[in-house]
Amino acid sequence: MSSIAPPESEGRAGPREWIGLAVLALPTILIALDLTVLYMAIPHLGADLNSTNTEVLWITDIYGFVIAGFLITMGTLGDRIGRRKLLLVGAVAFAAASVLAAYSTSSEMLIAARALLGLAGATLMPSTLALISNMFRDAKQRAMAIGIWLTSFSIGGVVGPAIGGALLEWFWWGSVFLMGVPVMVLLLITGPLLLPEYRDSSAGRLDLASVALSLGMILPVIYGIKEIAKDGVQLIPILAIVVGLAIGVLFVRRQRTLASPLFDLRLFKNRSFTGGLVAMWLGQLTLYAFGFYFAQFLQLIEGLSPLQAGVWFLPMGLATIVGAMLAPMLAAKFPPAMVIVAGLPIAAAGYAVLALLNVDSGLAFLISASILISIGINPLLSLSAGMIVSSAPPDKAGSASAVMETSGEFGAGLGIAIFGTIGTAIYSNQIAESMPDGVPAAVAETARDSFAGAFAAAGELSAAVGDQLIAVGRVAFLNGMNVVHGIAVVVMVIIGCLVMVTLRHVPPIGSEAPAEEAAPKSEEPDARPDTVGTTK
Repeated sequence: MSSIAPPESEGRAGPREWIGLAVLALPTILIALDLTVLYMAIPHLGADLNSTNTEVLWITDIYGFVIAGFLITMGTLGDRIGRRKLLLVGAVAFAAASVLAAYSTSSEMLIAARALLGLAGATLMPSTLALISNMFRDAKQRAMAIGIWLTSFSIGGVVGPAIGGALLEWFWWGSVFLMGVPVMVLLLITGPLLLPEYRDSSAGRLDLASVALSLGMILPVIYGIKEIAKDGVQLIPILAIVVGLAIGVLFVRRQRTLASPLFDLRLFKNRSFTGGLVAMWLGQLTLYAFGFYFAQFLQLIEGLSPLQAGVWFLPMGLATIVGAMLAPMLAAKFPPAMVIVAGLPIAAAGYAVLALLNVDSGLAFLISASILISIGINPLLSLSAGMIVSSAPPDKAGSASAVMETSGEFGAGLGIAIFGTIGTAIYSNQIAESMPDGVPAAVAETARDSFAGAFAAAGELSAAVGDQLIAVGRVAFLNGMNVVHGIAVVVMVIIGCLVMVTLRHVPPIGSEAPAEEAAPKSEEPDARPDTVGTTK
């Protein structure tokens, strides 16, 4: 039997809801953790599976791409069949895909397993945030719950390398995937007991053509960008990008004609929504690219073990918590745009340090830079998330959340793809020009493909030639890393300008929004979703 959900002001969450929030934090942490836990395992799985640099990049970022492609689809599906039901189905799929990834015997098998993990992850993310919105009807409690949810996601991304490093110290690289299994089992046991079921009885049918178009516009563009960065401008990558953009045009046109679109384009009419979304996306783009290089620097430049390297991610995790906790407190007194812009120069200073690193800089400079970046960029991530959700009308909060999650995941994956391939292109060109004499052609080809490949190839050479190869590879890798983080400094400036133009009108948290900037009402009358079922 369906019943209309009570107004937001009615009822406050009790212990059951807060314990339920802890349950929902488990898959949130795991999804983010699974995106970064591979950082420590990259050199190990690359050598074990004989992966090329392109395959390593696909292993790393296919997970985020698939999540980004299916988030909105799964959000709509959850509205139709039940959000708790979809969450539990996704938990089973995630556990199964984790086992498949752990025991992969080839790069292709691992890429496929990571894609399945992304598909399962896409069922979990929108379900968790949608259930939080239903469980916490009091505005202040809901804001706190969403803040905890976002912090959980950030912490999962930061501690992933530390956990991965610890596992790799005693186990093989596949162990980083198996930790998802007990988490999902715990969710399957506690979810039916603590989480209520909600379903929108007025949701329209799932448009499969829109689902296909959404994937068709993302994957060809990513493929084209990656291939151009690796091999230069060629016909096939250019055609792939053109095809992806053309499919994107078709996707947008179709959404405008559907009564129940997969992607509600009207949300973009609100500049707080659009500005916050783009700013968050740009921030995620640089942040995950930094994590990609940070892990490799620790292991390949500093020569740390996976466990030692993972431990050095923890200061960045503490800085993340500090930035995430301070931002809402400051935004209660000052306009959020001012708080965000005040943090960006701190993040830019961290990126600038990385742009100037050399082989003799030492670990202290790297860790200091990571702390500056984490403290400076987290006000952008936490405050923009709140503005994105609050700028949408109440009956579109779920769509806004799904779009926000899609943007974040797409930014994370695209950041690794774009900045990773830029750095790799610089590395490959420079090491080719500085290749030591006496390196066979086949070994030189492996060394040009990646810095990890140069390390592996050096073992096949004499000690003197091998040391020369590692030395020139180290310099080439750092030059690529310097350029990437120099670009990140410029991105921070762009974000600052964007925030001041689009978000400066937003008042401090708790203040009344100006009438002309209030969230537009939906065109559909009485569009509040039905609530089906109760906590079992």
